[in-house]
Amino acid sequence: MSVVQLANVVVPAEFTDYIVENSLVSSAFFHSGVAIRNGMMASQLQAGAEFFTVPFWSDLPDIEANISNDVPTDLAQPLGITAASQVVRKAFLNGSWGEASLASELSGSSALQRIQDRVQAWWDRQFEFRLVATMLGVLYSNVANNGGDMVNDISGATGTITLNNGVTVNANAFNGQAVVDTALTIGDRLEDFKCIAVHSKIYGEMLKNNEVEFFKPSESSLVFKTYKGMLLTIDDNLTTATPGVYVTILFGPGAIGYAVAPPRTGYGTEIHRFPQQGNGGGSTILFSRLNLSLHPLGMSWSDGTGANAVVGPSPIISDLANPAHWTRAVAQRKSIPVAFLVSR
Repeated sequence: MSVVQLANVVVPAEFTDYIVENSLVSSAFFHSGVAIRNGMMASQLQAGAEFFTVPFWSDLPDIEANISNDVPTDLAQPLGITAASQVVRKAFLNGSWGEASLASELSGSSALQRIQDRVQAWWDRQFEFRLVATMLGVLYSNVANNGGDMVNDISGATGTITLNNGVTVNANAFNGQAVVDTALTIGDRLEDFKCIAVHSKIYGEMLKNNEVEFFKPSESSLVFKTYKGMLLTIDDNLTTATPGVYVTILFGPGAIGYAVAPPRTGYGTEIHRFPQQGNGGGSTILFSRLNLSLHPLGMSWSDGTGANAVVGPSPIISDLANPAHWTRAVAQRKSIPVAFLVSR
């Protein structure tokens, strides 16, 4: 049986386009409308610098409307609107795979599709790791700087509570009533939440309680999980520094803006051949490179100083989870469609 070589099946330009176009498309974040591809961010990824500023208009203030009358001298006073901005960080990322681990199993007519699926799936996991770390940084920043108004922390509660279905649980344990209380941190916009991200331990509790529903959109081969009408995604990085304490995140539409682009210079996909290796048998390495911005709506990034300073041209995952890098760029809590539940 002959082994299909990477260089025989990968067209670099087409492969890069495939990865860029399909980034995040298979995730619950995309299908729920939580992660939105942002054209301005995409254009900035092709420019220089390590970060860029995205301006936006603040919402109109909730002031009672004027009462119309017929008095000519009674002049209405126009209200203003304020502008704000959020700083978005770029990340310059790459991965590479040798023939021994990637290509030795690839043979037959579907070899290219298999390679695309493997590399695409790897990038999707990388993006989700970075997204979860970003949201943990936002959580800890909110607790430190904004009174935790986006957070419902029940992990320290004592005693038990009786749920609406009559079941009694520990007061510090994940439960549906706590999820509703978490959604209520955003007030009358609580029904905006479309996606929920949980640790596998929490997902297991959902399954035991028969609270998870599954559906398959007619236009997709994917099967999605939902909890209380929200698309469900699972990530074991949703933990805290305290063992047994987990973070659940609720997302509303457009909570995350993102852009993916090939490097401005160099090659997004590159195949390098080492003919002398293996005593002349040769080896092949596939390199995949992307520039990425993942940014939570209403937050602003800073590279930090001193011990909190980003080292190198891109923040690593632990940098993204550091609250020192995140500040709120909007005045109203309701302007950020995210909420956090901390539970056991």
